[in-house]
Amino acid sequence: MSTRISSRRHFIQKIATAAAAAAGSRHVIAADKEPPFKISLAEWSLNKGIFGKGNAERHEHLDFAKIARSLGIDGVEYVNQMFFEKATDAAYLGEMKKRQEGEGVKGLLIMCDREGNLGDPDEDKRSKTVENHLKWLDAAATLGCHSIRVNAASDPKLTWDEQMKLAADGLHRLCVEGDKRGLFVVVENHGGLSSNGLWLTGVMKAADHARVGILPDFGNFYTDRNKGELYNPYKGLREFMPWVKQGMSAKAYDWDTGAGKFYTEDRREGREMTLDFQRLIDIVVKAGYKGYIGIEYEGDKHPEIEGIKRTKQALDEIASML
Repeated sequence: MSTRISSRRHFIQKIATAAAAAAGSRHVIAADKEPPFKISLAEWSLNKGIFGKGNAERHEHLDFAKIARSLGIDGVEYVNQMFFEKATDAAYLGEMKKRQEGEGVKGLLIMCDREGNLGDPDEDKRSKTVENHLKWLDAAATLGCHSIRVNAASDPKLTWDEQMKLAADGLHRLCVEGDKRGLFVVVENHGGLSSNGLWLTGVMKAADHARVGILPDFGNFYTDRNKGELYNPYKGLREFMPWVKQGMSAKAYDWDTGAGKFYTEDRREGREMTLDFQRLIDIVVKAGYKGYIGIEYEGDKHPEIEGIKRTKQALDEIASML
């Protein structure tokens, strides 16, 4: 073998070795890179199974932490409807916490419904609603959560300003109680004026408390489904971001519908919605948010567990591109 050929082969081997080392270095850097956000699981994703709806696979509320961990998720968002009568049951909450800690997952928040309207125009009813939420603040503190999620509903017959003033009053009172427990009180866009970005951010300003915030839901921007009135989800999310505390809901519907790789669609009549997850996550990350994004699967095409997995896959892939 000539000296020239030998030298050439040696040169090519050096280049290949250097390239492999560089690729390995890039892999290590990527592995060590802090993810742009963390992924949690909202219990509503399992509502069909827990409530025993249709042919859905059955699930028990107390197994929620175990299910989340089995899916590679380390943060859970509880729904009060799943244990509505247990809010003050110390033994039951203790079991929830034991299972949560046993699985190595964090309790992040409790989504609270069915406790009245924080913006009720009747003073006594508004005060009662605040009082009704106190047990959930206590339960959230027991479970190590950072927040309770509430609704800012008022009387839709009242004016924009009147509803804002009333909702802000109820929220401020509840935030005073949340502050005593070191907890945030976050409002979800949940229909009506609460799904209007300008109105809900106005409520935040009027509530005027460091503990008040917003839990954005990617898919809850219909202000009136009956009339097909939809607030722009991307505009709304941008408006909400300055008020986000430590969580948000990545509402997902059907995947693989042909709309695009990272598009999820609600194709139910009267509820049609197509969401571009990549665009939504881009808004979230550019706003500087690094907390949990909670999977809230609500589609019909996939079984609940499969829908959760598919949503997590989309979030993971988008995160890897950032």
